[in-house]
Amino acid sequence: MQNENIGWKVALITGGASGIGRSSALLFAKEGAKVVIADINDEMGRETVKLAKEAGTEIHYVHADVSDISDLEKMVQETVKKFGKVNIFWHNAGNVGPGAMEATSEE
Repeated sequence: MQNENIGWKVALITGGASGIGRSSALLFAKEGAKVVIADINDEMGRETVKLAKEAGTEIHYVHADVSDISDLEKMVQETVKKFGKVNIFWHNAGNVGPGAMEATSEE
């Protein structure tokens, strides 16, 4: 049964082409959210979109490298252009490193 609280939400998920990101994207979509996945693996991203669309859900893929600020801006802009808003941001892609995110430079 679709969760009424998530049905009108828009989720943006980085690293959505495979693994935890793909599973998360498919679960959000199954629960009724509109989903945008961002990843650098276009082939796997298209496969995730295909799986979600076969289940009758709304999903969109954006090529984005999370280490590139302009790609991050592009993925948000494309999400808003496609679905009008972003309610949920699941930042699943990237490498974990020491220290606080605020102290991490783009380099």
